[in-house]
This record gives sequence, C-alpha cells and structure tokens, in this order.
Amino acid sequence: MSQLEWIKAIEEGAVEWSAHALKTMFERDISREAVTHVIRTGEVIEEYPEDRPFPSTLILGFWQNKPLHAVTAYDTAGGRLYIITAYAPDERHFQPDWKVRRIK
Repeated sequence: MSQLEWIKAIEEGAVEWSAHALKTMFERDISREAVTHVIRTGEVIEEYPEDRPFPSTLILGFWQNKPLHAVTAYDTAGGRLYIITAYAPDERHFQPDWKVRRIK
C-alpha cells in the first residue's frame, strides 16, 4: 500500500466515500478536495494492518494551513481507495505536532 497507489486511485475515480465519512465531513465543513489533498500530500502517522476488510492508515496533512486527519483503506487487488473518515485533530487527543496521540 503506497501513496502512489492512492493518488492513482484518486485520479482514476476509484474512491469510495463511506457514509460515515460523508456525514462527518458535512458536519465539520470538510470538503472532498481537502481530504484528497491530504491523501496526496500528507504523511502516514499510524497504520492498522489488522483492519478488515482492508488494512487502513491514518494520514496527517494540512489544508489551508490547518491540520486534517484522514483514515483510509486500500484494496490492493481491486485498486480502490476507501475513505473511512476525516476530521480536524484536537489538542485533547493529539500532541501539538498532530502526529502522536496523548495518553489517556
């Protein structure tokens, strides 16, 4: 699973947006453009190889100088990218670098 594969999926329109992602994005005024920008330019900060049906990742990127997280999964066999959710991280849950979770 590589960022190049994700970018190819975006360019080919092989992206599935979960209902949860779309609802969350609407409620938080996050555009599809912002999420795809983060996926194209961001940094993988967590990987979840055991997630099913496909391994997933947490990506940190910036949109309009603000941090944004996107959780995605990629179907290697089918070449499809799944957007699970997107949100602006907050300091209650993440360190100031937006990469490291705070310990509860």
